Amino acid sequence: MKAILKFFSWRICLVLSISVLAILIVLNFYGLYTNKFYFFKFDNYIFPLFAVVHFIFLYVLWFKIKEREYTDPQMRNLEYSMYGIFLIYIFKIMDTAYILQSYYEYQDHIIPETFIPVGIVIFLLQFFLLFLTILTFKHRMTMVGPYNFDSINENIDSWQ
Repeated sequence: MKAILKFFSWRICLVLSISVLAILIVLNFYGLYTNKFYFFKFDNYIFPLFAVVHFIFLYVLWFKIKEREYTDPQMRNLEYSMYGIFLIYIFKIMDTAYILQSYYEYQDHIIPETFIPVGIVIFLLQFFLLFLTILTFKHRMTMVGPYNFDSINENIDSWQ
């Protein structure tokens, strides 16, 4: 694990997370079956809303590391919400895998040639986002510190 953390430093992890999130937000509007972008479907805006929370967490982590601050209750709550978003990322991976698996069920229908390549790219990016999220949590633990509940009230107004 130390070799992975050394190879993916917190800065590289931060930049890659932002890049992968931005690409996945764009690809979230892409319809694999139709090879079109759908901007007027309400379901396509759920992932970008969760990505905003992820962006905020990355910003808070960057700020805490840059300023050499300790954890606080707001960061703890944000990270706990990221655990829920992590589960949503897992659901999105399973959904993409299910869609890719359905290729053989609908191969008699007209499916665009980009179905498999773009689907695999989306699947790999989602899996890489899971990996980067776990690394981000690990970097938070090592560089910012654990959540010390005994002295958590000492830093209660750190964002003000």
